[in-house]
Amino acid sequence: MDEHPVADAVADPEGETDRTDGEDHVGESSTARMAAGEADDGSVRDRLPEDLDITATAGAYIFPDNRRRRIPGMLYLALAAVTAVVTLVAADSTLVNGGLLVGAAGLALVGAYHLQAGWHLEIDEADALVAAVRAVGFPVGHASAQMAWRGLRSRPTWRVLVYSTESPPESRGLVFVDGIHGEVVACHVEANPEDWETGPGEAAEG
Repeated sequence: MDEHPVADAVADPEGETDRTDGEDHVGESSTARMAAGEADDGSVRDRLPEDLDITATAGAYIFPDNRRRRIPGMLYLALAAVTAVVTLVAADSTLVNGGLLVGAAGLALVGAYHLQAGWHLEIDEADALVAAVRAVGFPVGHASAQMAWRGLRSRPTWRVLVYSTESPPESRGLVFVDGIHGEVVACHVEANPEDWETGPGEAAEG
């Protein structure tokens, strides 16, 4: 009976050695995985989709024409016509009722609105910038143009924000230019309230 404790005492140190070695291997593996994870996280970069990456675009960018609205408009009108015809032809069917005619009328109204709102964009952003420079009356440095739509008929209108050429700019202006005829719809000019030394968008004291 005395032999068993002796054997256990001899075996225990080896077992502890084996467990210690195993813990060392586990620690090394964990460290390696953490290092690999950090390397993977460091290699992740934000990327734009190919169709939005302007650096891959060759030549001048062409703003999409508003006339594309006419395509869904014609589809709505065609669907409304088909619905109305089916409703009238199969009037005796239990699957057809007056609600389909109401739906067809709604589709026709939506389609007609899309057709009338499908203006052809005659004025591009370069033409709008020229009109804005003439309207503000001061030399323009930084400028940006954005497409917007106004009125119930959704008329395309360029919104052009311009700054004067000083550094920092002393004046700024916001000009609305009609996208069809190029006429200036509205113009607002003011002294630049932004403090560009502390950051754009922060008002200067006083």
